Amino acid sequence: VQLQAFGGGLVQAGGSLRLSCVASGRTFTMKSMGWFRQAPEKEREFVAAISVGAGTTYYAAPAEGRFTISRDNAKDTMYLQMDNLKPEDTAVYYCAVSGRYDLANIRASYDYWGQGTLVTVSS
Repeated sequence: VQLQAFGGGLVQAGGSLRLSCVASGRTFTMKSMGWFRQAPEKEREFVAAISVGAGTTYYAAPAEGRFTISRDNAKDTMYLQMDNLKPEDTAVYYCAVSGRYDLANIRASYDYWGQGTLVTVSS
């Protein structure tokens, strides 16, 4: 599976961005998808995940209430709508897919990764 993430950019605090992740290749193997982010000099951290079939979602605490993960199976695309952005949301955002049905928040559970898209939130 190949993943391409895009939609990042520069936004002021309080603003919104919508990230997209397009999958190609053996997409029938995907059972769940997720977003992670990595800020400068920090570890990559989990943001949100969604099951491909039922659309069940799971969010990390910093994303809960501000971010919305969704997917369009007909387009093999996953989205991350980010509202009320804060400077601490500044990071490179990565999308990933897993062949597991359970929604995981650890990197090792994901099999394929996109190249990342940079989100910068100014104060």
